[in-house]
Amino acid sequence: MQVDVAIIGAGAAGMFCAAEAARRGKSVLLIESGAAPGEKIRISGGGRCNFTNLGISADRYLSQNPRFALSALKRFTQWDFIARVDAAGIAWHEKTLGQLFCDGSAKQIIAMLTKDLENTAVKLWLKTEISDVAKEQSGFSLTTSRGTVRAQKLVIACGGKSIPKMGASGFGYRIAEQFGLPLVETRPGLVPLTFAEQELEPLKPLAGVSVTGSVTTGKTRFDEALLFTHRGLSGPAVLQVSSYWREGDTISVNLAGQADAAAHLRDMRGQAGRIALRTALAQILPERLARYVETSSGISGNLADQSNASLDRIASLVHDWQMRPVGTEGYRTAEVTLGGVDTNVLDARTMEAKSVPGLHFIGEVVDVTGWLGGYNFQWAWSSGWAAGQAV
Repeated sequence: MQVDVAIIGAGAAGMFCAAEAARRGKSVLLIESGAAPGEKIRISGGGRCNFTNLGISADRYLSQNPRFALSALKRFTQWDFIARVDAAGIAWHEKTLGQLFCDGSAKQIIAMLTKDLENTAVKLWLKTEISDVAKEQSGFSLTTSRGTVRAQKLVIACGGKSIPKMGASGFGYRIAEQFGLPLVETRPGLVPLTFAEQELEPLKPLAGVSVTGSVTTGKTRFDEALLFTHRGLSGPAVLQVSSYWREGDTISVNLAGQADAAAHLRDMRGQAGRIALRTALAQILPERLARYVETSSGISGNLADQSNASLDRIASLVHDWQMRPVGTEGYRTAEVTLGGVDTNVLDARTMEAKSVPGLHFIGEVVDVTGWLGGYNFQWAWSSGWAAGQAV
């Protein structure tokens, strides 16, 4: 088969790019190894797809060159994608922190994208494996389980390594290496943190406890919910900080958000000095967590028995609990892959490899990783749109 453009990977970026290229009159073949397109869209946002964020900006993306993403993000913005969603008649709402979700189902976004593919005559091959990619004088040759494909332009949109049960693999990175393009080290991002068994043992009674607080690593802090699990910590604040955390680093956990534990304990000591420390703590923390803090502090007795120094020590446990994770839950549960194809070798306007004319990389396979909350979908739409105008 001969086409103008072959795209590998029918996820968010690949589908969006395919329709954009076809709208410009190109013949497009979209190749997917899975049984259905947009599988990661389907499971995203608890099944409602957090499809973009109102607060898109370069500082909410991790990359060796965070400004690389700006060209695509400015040329096809969150407002442009929202207009597409509105035109498709999909109702949506802002949940928190600028995060936009479908009122109904993530399947509505997939349906919008697949309808675009049909309307622009994109050929979609599902359950198709690719065994070889080669550069030819007039483009590229792909050896697939459905025969040989020749294309003038080739777009790699097959994502990273996160959630392998959805079909994720390192295929896109292998293609980059085959053509001599450097990779930035890859690792799981937006992923729960895990702890060593000896540190985990006393935390086990807290599994299932959730608080609105903050988590800090280095100079990076996220103020959102966090959740104690059987293996460590999860929840939005932890997933966010995991992208910045490196092995060996400590994290600081604030369990009480905006509350001032020291002031609260002093007030309670004056008002009700006979109550136990855990009882006072339980007014600003879940009961199980209040008991844990009391035990960890080694301080017992009633509030009236405690000095200011003792109350300050307890407050520091509440607001600056120093913890050292041993790792993460890995690609199995990671929402994204950090690192990828080095942006220094790509053209920011077209997503084309500077040294391999006609070869483009878009979406998660590139070293651009967004925060939790719709940022990675917007990168998929924007980078897919940029490549779609150029192939």
